Amino acid sequence: MIIELHSHTAEHSSCSLVSAVDLVRNCINKDLQGLVLTDHHYLWPPQALADLMKQCAVPNHFIVLSGQEVRTSDFGDVLVYGADATIEEGTPVYEIVRRYPEAAVVLAHPYRNGKNPDRQLLAHRVFHAIEIFNANQTILENIRGLKDWHRYRFTATGGTDIHALNYCGTYPTVFDHPIDSIQALVHEIRMGRCRPYLSEIPHSGTSNIQVTELRVGSPCQNGGRDKLIVKSHQDRDHWQSGERTHRIMKALAEHGFHDGPFRVPIPLGGDERDLLLVEEGVEGLLLSDKLIQGGEDGAKDLIKSAARWLAEMHRLCLKVTPPDEFLAFEPVRLKRYLALLYKTGNRHTKRIQQIADTVSAYEDKWFAGRADHLIQGHGDFHPKNILIGHENAADAARFFVAAIDFYSSYQLPQAYDVGTFVAQYENQLRLYPDVLHHAPPQLFVESYLSVCDRVPADFRAQVELFKARTALSIIHYLVKVGMGESNDLWQVMLSAEKALIKVKAEETQ
Repeated sequence: MIIELHSHTAEHSSCSLVSAVDLVRNCINKDLQGLVLTDHHYLWPPQALADLMKQCAVPNHFIVLSGQEVRTSDFGDVLVYGADATIEEGTPVYEIVRRYPEAAVVLAHPYRNGKNPDRQLLAHRVFHAIEIFNANQTILENIRGLKDWHRYRFTATGGTDIHALNYCGTYPTVFDHPIDSIQALVHEIRMGRCRPYLSEIPHSGTSNIQVTELRVGSPCQNGGRDKLIVKSHQDRDHWQSGERTHRIMKALAEHGFHDGPFRVPIPLGGDERDLLLVEEGVEGLLLSDKLIQGGEDGAKDLIKSAARWLAEMHRLCLKVTPPDEFLAFEPVRLKRYLALLYKTGNRHTKRIQQIADTVSAYEDKWFAGRADHLIQGHGDFHPKNILIGHENAADAARFFVAAIDFYSSYQLPQAYDVGTFVAQYENQLRLYPDVLHHAPPQLFVESYLSVCDRVPADFRAQVELFKARTALSIIHYLVKVGMGESNDLWQVMLSAEKALIKVKAEETQ
């Protein structure tokens, strides 16, 4: 059963703006199966609860119970379930436990206002559970509670701490067995057979970053459940790199990428102590998957929209990160790509070394000392870093585009992101020639230029250069996963050489 364990009514809590009737009806509409009223130092009498349920025409599957929130003199706010009388403010928890030995006592919102409860408090014998989720704690405070729950393995609950209707059912608790009375509720809490209503889905991250998709909230199909992306970093350096991406996404969100047809995940904050970063999850499918699933016209629209997303970002001419990072880090990256080839004795190493040397020479020639030619770019813009979502699932024609993964974002030449996309698009969709035929890579370039018309005179040559540069990254990946002698690598290498031939040809015109 999914039950809201922490709520306040306007009738008996001066801080609440919601009547008991509206509270009950809203919880039913949110597909919850029960509600516990926990007004401050007030216990609803059984007859008042019965009258309330009758007035609300509560269905048979829904239960309304009463506990109370108590401001104690020793542990702050606690939720008490199963006491048979109202408990006075300032009563110590030890006295509550002595008077009502059969009750369940839950420590309320222990992370609120930046608090960091230690293991001794979270495992204290007077508490039968810890309320780790609460709407009056920040998202980061709730996630800190989640991490402590996993770390120390105490019994945990969620509680919305309802004072208004607009966030009713945000943090309910799920019980393993049916609840039909306050005694049954108390027994299940004391036995540890409850937990916050959530799902945690591990995602593929890196060796240094663990990514988890977290969904919380009521099961209501209309309201949905909030989706959060939680990134746990191995050390402070990687956390700082992640925090840098949050600054970039925040800048984009502040310039219109928070909603509408072009979006980024909204950063929700970071916790340097626990090396956590949290962002709003974006609902959608990868562009690569949508292209494979869609028809001819759909593929064209998707490629055009992806190009427009990039053009709109570039038109902002943002400069969030330092201008010298790109050329300073580029030799290090290229050297790393080549080192793996030499280490594995790849038979194409000499040709790939020539590609890398040519790319490096052109980058120095065209961009060294020209910071005015750089703008904030995505750095890894390709179909598997782009999500296609729908506000209304019934309206497939209307969609939004969201880019993710800004860890490679630097101040870059405009053509860098365009060349990256084209090279990755050709590589990722190589096995789907019909998609590449109906929505050719050139469509992306032309769609980009139709929006972002202020580009250098040699822009197309630069695109070819960065196609070749991206090919080096793809080759490095293929070698790393044991495909160094594959036909895939051969095809990528040839595409890089052809791109550099075009660079040379356009340069001599």
